[in-house]
Amino acid sequence: MSSNRRAFLKRAASAAGLLAFPTIIPARVLGADAPSKKIQMAQIGCGGMGNGDLGGLMNAPEVRYVAVCDVDQKHREAACERVNKQYRDQSCKGYNDFRELLARGDLDAVSIAVPDHWHALTAVAALRAGCDVYGQKPLARSIREGQAICNAVRRYGRVWQTGSQQRSDERFWHGAELALNGRLGKVSLVEVGLPSRGPEVKDVPPSPPPAGLDWNLWLGPSQWKPYSQFSGRAPHWDWRWIMDYSGGQLTDWSGHHIDIGLWGLGLDHTGPVEISGVGEYNTGGVWDTPNNYDLHLKFATDVEFHISSKLKMGTKWIGDKGSLWVTRGQHECSNAATWSEKIGSEEKRLYHSRSHHRDFVDSVLARRDPVAPVEAGHRAISCGLLGEIAMLTGRKLRWNPEQQDFIGDPAASALLGRSYREPWKLDV
Repeated sequence: MSSNRRAFLKRAASAAGLLAFPTIIPARVLGADAPSKKIQMAQIGCGGMGNGDLGGLMNAPEVRYVAVCDVDQKHREAACERVNKQYRDQSCKGYNDFRELLARGDLDAVSIAVPDHWHALTAVAALRAGCDVYGQKPLARSIREGQAICNAVRRYGRVWQTGSQQRSDERFWHGAELALNGRLGKVSLVEVGLPSRGPEVKDVPPSPPPAGLDWNLWLGPSQWKPYSQFSGRAPHWDWRWIMDYSGGQLTDWSGHHIDIGLWGLGLDHTGPVEISGVGEYNTGGVWDTPNNYDLHLKFATDVEFHISSKLKMGTKWIGDKGSLWVTRGQHECSNAATWSEKIGSEEKRLYHSRSHHRDFVDSVLARRDPVAPVEAGHRAISCGLLGEIAMLTGRKLRWNPEQQDFIGDPAASALLGRSYREPWKLDV
């Protein structure tokens, strides 16, 4: 099957609005000239998380990686070498610009692990190109960008898995099912403990970017700044502490513990109605995300989320019959017997995934939503982003979760999106 025919099949699926229309067509259907029974994939962003996702997805027998993309030549070449070593050939091609990669026309899916300020542009472009997407959390850097990704998933009929891998962890899944089925009684409070940020190290003056790093493309839609190591370490890590690129630990972890809190209360498709919060910020230096934060989000269901860097790391549901705290590798239940309870087949069941990468592959093949679909990823990071806006404005905010806008506060609404540096723009 030529790349033109593959593209035609994807366009037909999108035009029909059918998520169930398969783009991976078995040879027995198309005949002997079908190109492959594999999901042809590419990796966009080949740093820490990108390398992890590449390894997790490349090991699936139904997947064949054909390309990688990174603005850092060292990352790109290392990823190419890794893929070629896996397949024992030299077929993987490296790209500096994700737009050139997507223009190939033969990709079925991509995995995206880039800095937060790039999430929306790369995701929407990939979806528009007919690709299913495994997209690292947080879904987007702003609420309007998250909405754009959700709209693109629906418009183009693609499969989306948010990289909120705790949903594929047995401990988080079981805890969420217990909370959802009333084992704790009526839950009125969810405590979400997220990390604080360590002290900033000494500023480093601007310098020429290292050889092989496309600094202009790394910045992309963000405002122009001369290259710097962002306080003494490489920008591939410390971009997280600069608001042009991220919201710090708050947005880095919202897609994990906030996500689990929402999942256990059936709140994947809504948001709070009232938000307040305070943050501790540096008075100088290049790092401007909050060191510490304390947020309160109230929902129409009479439940409150208390999100703080000073709470114990993890998610804790507190009900009138008991409480349950879960975190990575640990849990605590006010009544030890509650943890051993089984959820019956007639009760509310949550999607059970035992491997986040495997679940994405299976969902692509079956044309179904995976365990962490796009709307869930959007609502989870929206909680963190709403808290960020409350801290920046310094006032209590009212929110309409259906219209996804603030009530009677145009100044706060102006912070729901981001302006882009020319020539970048977000077109769904």
